[in-house]
Amino acid sequence: MSHESVSPLVNDGRQSNTIPVKREASASLSDGKLCVQQSALQILQQIQQPVVVVAVVGLYRTGKSYLMNRLAGKQTGFALGSTIESKTKGIWMWCVPHPTEAGTTLVLLDTEGLGDVDKGDPKHDTNIFCLAVLLSSTLVYNSRGTIDNKAIMELQYVTELTECIKVKSSDKDADDSSEFVKFFPSFIWAVRDFTLELKVDGKDVTEDEYLDFALKLKHGTSRRVMEYNFPRECIQKFFPSRKCFTFPFPTAPEKMSCLESLDSADISSEFLKVTDHFCKFVFNDSSVKRLKDGYTVTGRVLGHLAKTYVDTISSGSVPCLENAVIAMAMIENEAAVKVGLQVYQSGMEKLKDSFPLELKDVSSKHQDLSSTATQAFMKRSFRDTDGKYLKSLEEKINELFNGYLCQNEQASKRRCEDLLSSLSAPMMENLKQGFYAKPEQKEKAVLLDQEIKAKEEKQRQLEEKMEAERQSNEERMRQMKEKMDEEMRLQREEAERAMDSKLREQADLMQKGFNEKADRMKQEIEEFKKRSTEAETNRAKEFALILENANRRHEETMDLMMQNHREQMMAIQEKNPLNGCCIM
Repeated sequence: MSHESVSPLVNDGRQSNTIPVKREASASLSDGKLCVQQSALQILQQIQQPVVVVAVVGLYRTGKSYLMNRLAGKQTGFALGSTIESKTKGIWMWCVPHPTEAGTTLVLLDTEGLGDVDKGDPKHDTNIFCLAVLLSSTLVYNSRGTIDNKAIMELQYVTELTECIKVKSSDKDADDSSEFVKFFPSFIWAVRDFTLELKVDGKDVTEDEYLDFALKLKHGTSRRVMEYNFPRECIQKFFPSRKCFTFPFPTAPEKMSCLESLDSADISSEFLKVTDHFCKFVFNDSSVKRLKDGYTVTGRVLGHLAKTYVDTISSGSVPCLENAVIAMAMIENEAAVKVGLQVYQSGMEKLKDSFPLELKDVSSKHQDLSSTATQAFMKRSFRDTDGKYLKSLEEKINELFNGYLCQNEQASKRRCEDLLSSLSAPMMENLKQGFYAKPEQKEKAVLLDQEIKAKEEKQRQLEEKMEAERQSNEERMRQMKEKMDEEMRLQREEAERAMDSKLREQADLMQKGFNEKADRMKQEIEEFKKRSTEAETNRAKEFALILENANRRHEETMDLMMQNHREQMMAIQEKNPLNGCCIM
């Protein structure tokens, strides 16, 4: 299936109006559980590039799919409808090359309309909204008319996120929503069919200022004021950035049913202008999807994430960002080991065709391939906190290397035997005639010389193997430190982005006279700083331990080489029939 085809990513077993989707074994629609479509996972599995994930959510029949088609650069793709029935079921996916970022894939997620009366499960909308937040790097909320109190109250799902998403698994009852801003997507409010003038108190305002005015809090502590403020506070606190676009009517009401088939001449020029502005903003300002601690998400990882979150929700549990990262780390690190081994083994298999070779040539190739394999592992792995997977890769590479050394030695032995065999006939005849008979004293000297040469060869081999291991370890340590520095940088940037958002919110509260809320925000910021510092310190300790363990493994490997060398020396000496005899 092409990456650029529209595919159902998540559904609950109900029939779609466009493509039939798998029906879960259920007695009724209310028993249907969300599931991830295998065809969509197969598409994502093939995408090794980083992904920018844009999800659109909103009430049904508000034209969400039209915006997604424009982002995909297509006239059609996601299904549009002209009746009161919701056209999109579940979550649909479209993967296209990013129009402005080379080496990046744009993943568009069109979600089922919220508030559809055809649904049986009252939590279904919340689950869809929750998944859109968890999977996207940019969340577009699509509504019609104006951003008034009714519109904001219809966005009730944002207030339920504290019950639907956990950051850490350690304390299930703790409110860790203050951490959401580190991991949540940027937020865009797209207001369709907007007919008002952009004015506040008689003054012209920008679209963003219009949104800020709509999210303005009220003073007071009454229940009504708290209910009014709560969804507004959630939007301000949870999302790291906010943007607003107001779209006029695209065309005459009688033509709305065939919007996707209209020529641009039949569509309002102002509507097209805003749409173009919207698309350019999404392309230029939407960031690559990242996991906790800044790990870049590829299409493959996005597929794993979708399945993890959907399976968790379907089981009745609450998705946890920390658990998702741990699950992704295990999957990716196991795959990283396989990738590294494949790089090493494929290179050594090619070299094996040239056996026998000098040991230094085999060791040199081993060193190069070991470095390349480690690099391939580092590129894919993340959060290998105890170095377990890197250790596994090292051990398997060393095991393979010893095997190739044995094969090289066997190939050398066979070549020598073939050479001796070709020369053996005349030599055997001379031997029978006593031509090679030598005095006993000289025979002992020859055997002793052979033992000395064998020991010298083994010593040379040991020195070459130890030098190869030393250089491999130096390169491995360099790559590990580079990887760790990058992870620390991403973790620091993640915390800084969240801190900037919190400081802006605090300044806004103070400016608008919400001193008590600003004081609470100040305490939250101090606590956030403390947690960020602790997290960075703990991560640094983890990295130091990983490096210490890697060095210890290197020393153990060198000691093992020396032990094997001593055993080989003893074996050579024991094989010599002159062992224990005096030649003098």
